[in-house]
Amino acid sequence: MTPTLVRQHPSHAGAAPHVDLRARARDWSEIQERMLVPLYEAVYERLDVGAGTRLLGLGCGSGLALLMAASRGAAVTGVDARAPERLALARERLLPGTESTRARADTRIVEGSPRDADGAGAAAYTLVTAFEPIGCLAGDSEGLGELLAEATPLAERGTPVVLAGWGPPERCATSSVLRVATRLADPLRSARSWRPALRDDLEEVAQRAGLRPDGSGRVACPFGYADLASAVRGLLSTGLFDAAVTATGQEQVDKELTEALHPYRRGDGTVWMPNVFRYLIARTP
Repeated sequence: MTPTLVRQHPSHAGAAPHVDLRARARDWSEIQERMLVPLYEAVYERLDVGAGTRLLGLGCGSGLALLMAASRGAAVTGVDARAPERLALARERLLPGTESTRARADTRIVEGSPRDADGAGAAAYTLVTAFEPIGCLAGDSEGLGELLAEATPLAERGTPVVLAGWGPPERCATSSVLRVATRLADPLRSARSWRPALRDDLEEVAQRAGLRPDGSGRVACPFGYADLASAVRGLLSTGLFDAAVTATGQEQVDKELTEALHPYRRGDGTVWMPNVFRYLIARTP
């Protein structure tokens, strides 16, 4: 498969990386996105997602979480303003007239904000999800409050809103690998960098959005890859290493990322990193 990032000559380090966005989106959907399936399953089971659920997915990306909800009978709407390439894959998976076998007429995929998904006469949502985990990068919850502020008026009173975050660093093996991105991007200190997840990250976001916390949980979400090459491609597809590529070049990032992954390589060549993620259920006023 075409690499996610085009290789840079060492003399180009310091320039913005040339990203093949379609290849990156494909790497995300085929390799990385499935790592959070246990999180989606745990939330849907706890909230009894099914035929009566009208779900709004914020930052839905390539739509795997929506697909899982739709397979349980939910009517789903996904919105995302940042990743049109991933959104195109969500449309392929979910919309009528595509190859999707689970397409439903009440499925909507919207490039934009929750306000853009507010159709005239549309029924209020009964579940809002923001599954992209926060607590990994400094400032990674910025913008989430605005999305929640737009989404809340579109939901019924008391609707559960699900936020997700990384667990404690000591329980997330991937944390040690993500530190590579911060170390290599050091010359770009102004860029978003890795930081350990804090205990109240999710609660603080909910509080700022005027939501009432109503339960939480932790879910094991190991990152497993067929080999080192797949692990590198999957992690690069997250975008968390872009600043490092800009600072040092693609070759150096590939090299150090591969080295950081070696402790998690098993005898059969697969890569396995145990992680724990946390979710918070909050309620709309």
